[in-house]
Amino acid sequence: MEVPISLNLQRLPLTLPKQIPDQDSKQYWNSLIKLHTRKKNDHQILSTYTQMESLGILPDNSTLPLVLKACSRLQAVERGKKIHKDVLDTDLIDDVRVQTAIVDFYCKCGLLEDARWVFDEMPERDVVSWNSMISGCVGCCGYEEAILLFKQMQREDMKANSVTVVALLVACRELLDLRLGKEVHGYCLRNGLFDLNPRVGTTLMGFYLRFDVKIASLVFELMGSRNIVSWNALISGYFDVGESSKALELFVWMLMDGLNCDSVTMLVVIQACAELGSLKLGMQVHQMAIKFDFSNDLYVVSALMNMYSKIGSLKSSCDIFKSVPTRDAAIWNSLISAYVESGSLEEAMSSFNQMRSEGIREDERTVAIMMPLCADLPNWLKNGKGLHAYVIKSGMEINTCLGNALLNMYAELNCVEEAVTIFHKINDRDAISWNTLILALARNRLRGQAWEIFMQMHESDNKPNSHTIISILSAFDEENFLNIGRSVHGYVIKRGIEIDPSLNTALTEMYLYCGNEVTARYLFECFGNKDLISWNSLIGGYVNKNQSDKAMLVFHQMISEVKPNSVTIINILSSCTHLANLPQGKCLHAFAIRRTSSSGFDLFLANAFVTMYSRCGSMQYAEKIFRAIPNKNVVSWNAIIACYGMHGHGHNAMLSFEQMLEDGFEPNRITFVSALSGCSHSGLIDMGLELFHSMLRVFHIQPEVVHYACVVDLLGRGGFLDKAQEFIDSMPVEPDACVWRALLGACRVYSKTELAKTISQKLIELEPTNAANYVLLSNIYAAAGLWSEVQKLRETIKEKCLKKPPGKSWIALRGEVHCFTAADRSHPQSDKIHGKLSSVLSLVQETGYVPDLRWVLHDETDEEKKARLFSHSEKLAISFGLISFSSGNPILVTKNLRVCGDCHEFSKHVSKLVGREIVLRDGSRFHHFVNGFCSCGDYCHWSPIQGSKYPLKQTSFRQSESVSEEVELKLAESELSPSQVRTESSCVIARNKI
Repeated sequence: MEVPISLNLQRLPLTLPKQIPDQDSKQYWNSLIKLHTRKKNDHQILSTYTQMESLGILPDNSTLPLVLKACSRLQAVERGKKIHKDVLDTDLIDDVRVQTAIVDFYCKCGLLEDARWVFDEMPERDVVSWNSMISGCVGCCGYEEAILLFKQMQREDMKANSVTVVALLVACRELLDLRLGKEVHGYCLRNGLFDLNPRVGTTLMGFYLRFDVKIASLVFELMGSRNIVSWNALISGYFDVGESSKALELFVWMLMDGLNCDSVTMLVVIQACAELGSLKLGMQVHQMAIKFDFSNDLYVVSALMNMYSKIGSLKSSCDIFKSVPTRDAAIWNSLISAYVESGSLEEAMSSFNQMRSEGIREDERTVAIMMPLCADLPNWLKNGKGLHAYVIKSGMEINTCLGNALLNMYAELNCVEEAVTIFHKINDRDAISWNTLILALARNRLRGQAWEIFMQMHESDNKPNSHTIISILSAFDEENFLNIGRSVHGYVIKRGIEIDPSLNTALTEMYLYCGNEVTARYLFECFGNKDLISWNSLIGGYVNKNQSDKAMLVFHQMISEVKPNSVTIINILSSCTHLANLPQGKCLHAFAIRRTSSSGFDLFLANAFVTMYSRCGSMQYAEKIFRAIPNKNVVSWNAIIACYGMHGHGHNAMLSFEQMLEDGFEPNRITFVSALSGCSHSGLIDMGLELFHSMLRVFHIQPEVVHYACVVDLLGRGGFLDKAQEFIDSMPVEPDACVWRALLGACRVYSKTELAKTISQKLIELEPTNAANYVLLSNIYAAAGLWSEVQKLRETIKEKCLKKPPGKSWIALRGEVHCFTAADRSHPQSDKIHGKLSSVLSLVQETGYVPDLRWVLHDETDEEKKARLFSHSEKLAISFGLISFSSGNPILVTKNLRVCGDCHEFSKHVSKLVGREIVLRDGSRFHHFVNGFCSCGDYCHWSPIQGSKYPLKQTSFRQSESVSEEVELKLAESELSPSQVRTESSCVIARNKI
């Protein structure tokens, strides 16, 4: 037993420390702080220091800087300030290491002025002190001050080291000071700093990446020692300038150089694959991420999901999401974003709700992703404001990203006041913030406010860029703003803003819309890098200015240089649609079929052709194309509903609406506008009212002013003017000019002169410079025989220098549009046209046509009134059609204003006389005249023969091969008088005279 004891006693001194310090000694506490520093336990460092304070023990000059560093890392500002105060009366305050540590603490806590005060009071400063102050200024974005300190450092003969030049290069990079950066580069080469520290080379690369990635690449090649940070900097640099292929090439070289990538490398490489859009390459990078054990890195997983989403592989994104065991907000955001990118809005909303149900708190990015969905959801404004309310309730900071998302949402929804409020709440606005608000104001024609914000931006730190100029130019698109547009162009040149294709297109548009076509074409023709958007914009400009001939010339020039896309064809189609140029529309249809035979079916084009054919009077072609669309969308249904509505087929419009619902489509705001208009044109009052009330009750869509205007039009056309007035009074939104104009139009039909006077006052308050409002009221007074009131209104129009657009009708023949105005004699075939018109007038008067002089709104004799009626533009156009189109072909006439009741009656008689269909499109709808009857059933036109000022009973439009069957049908449906029936047989005889 004694032997083991002796052995243990011999071993004991070997395991004990030579000396155990006393716990009350300074050495013990300083050692303890250093131990916590090695373990990176900042909280224990401060806790230990607190115990030292209680014992009245001060740390030494090597330990106190460690305590101050812990304070800066924990942002314990008050604690650090107290330490500074405690050492002021001690010898430690004279120690350069302690003073430098205090400077560093204040800098890292953002208290630059306090740091500078301590630094300036230092009697002696070494290079570490200077580096702390210079790096601190750079860290607090005081780049100019950092450069001034460096110059002062040089004056005091203090030699800069690698830490100094790293901070200085960062300052030069942020200030875009290429000259000084090159000088620092030269200093590094002369003093051997470039080869001494790899960080210097990496920072030099970062500096040159702001100017030219190729120079940064040369710096990289000269570096003797490259680490992962250097490689990442260069790979990121090429990716940032859009050279994703080069970034991936460098990644391969890095692997061949024997370096393993880190998470930063992998994130950049994944984003590069997404930009290239290569699924095969993306899958290879995905395999490498698994190989390098990044499967559990949520940042990499999120990036992979975003990559697959951008490439178009939604399934891969979903598969990765399902494989992640623990999902944070970033992973959910990636999934929702993937659904949004693919247009799967319902799945995006479902994922958002599931995220909330699983207790994952939404962050700013979640809200930013969800914001753009609001414009596509049924209750768009309600959903958007709901998200905004959630942001406020959850206490989220409206940072730049979230603020821009909110701003963009309100801008897209045309909620300008809310957009302005959000803009002023964004603390750190960037150029996107300014540009979004300027564009929102410009879109809503708030030109003065848009210009004011533009000038404020000019005075701010965020200077206007090319996107800003594009936004502000969109506000000035009328002839009286040409000088302002020119001044903006001059600003671009003076400020050296690069004129890229988008900006050149915007300038071209501005000059074209402002009436300076010569400059517009000069900018277009002289720009060497014209893209597809440039061509489409010029074509669209001519279309919008109703210069379809020039639009077609540019289109033909374009197809010899650039391959047009669906936007080009839709632009040209809109001119055909506007002019009802069916032959030209058919040519474009043939061109599109040849184009899409190789590129596949184009849904956007198909929808556009449905609209074109319906607006050009060819319902049969519109229906045929609609039925042939394999995968219809809501736009397709809206097009066919609008088609039936404008042609007076309200029942078919409602049947299409019901079929749309059965096929699983959700109607949107436009659907209801088209359906309500169809009900209005067909007199389906009860059905229209039921449809309107279903918007909110069934489909949860908040009606807008345009929907209320449709209901007012529906009631007004039906003769329920009192109900229409009550409906306006009950509107939850302020009625606009369209609402009052709909009711005023009904007052004209039903001769409600007093009500018209009241309504016109409100209408003129809203639109004091719209001549059409004065003319409409003048026509109502003229119909009532109030010629003194008519004269007053005409004098008002003259005093205000207002111009009423003249009534004109046109007809397309072999792709050429022939236009006529009242009593027009300018056409080359004028004599033939007027001769044919005289002949037709004589024949239709023999068959029962009686000129309705009430449609002449001038105080003249009956003979003068007849002369006016007989020279109306639509009569001239019909006569031209009769001498130009072969027998049996329908005649399509378009008028820019509403067709008058007399021309409507004339067209009925002519259709019966010549035995062919006459299609007349006026400002609101189509009229198909066949065998003496109109598809509108004379709805909202009173009968000139019977002298009634009330609508005739609505009739259905049916074509019959037999004239006698048609006569019997109309006799049963319209209760025709015996005298009208007798005219049927005489028309058959007169038809042979034509």
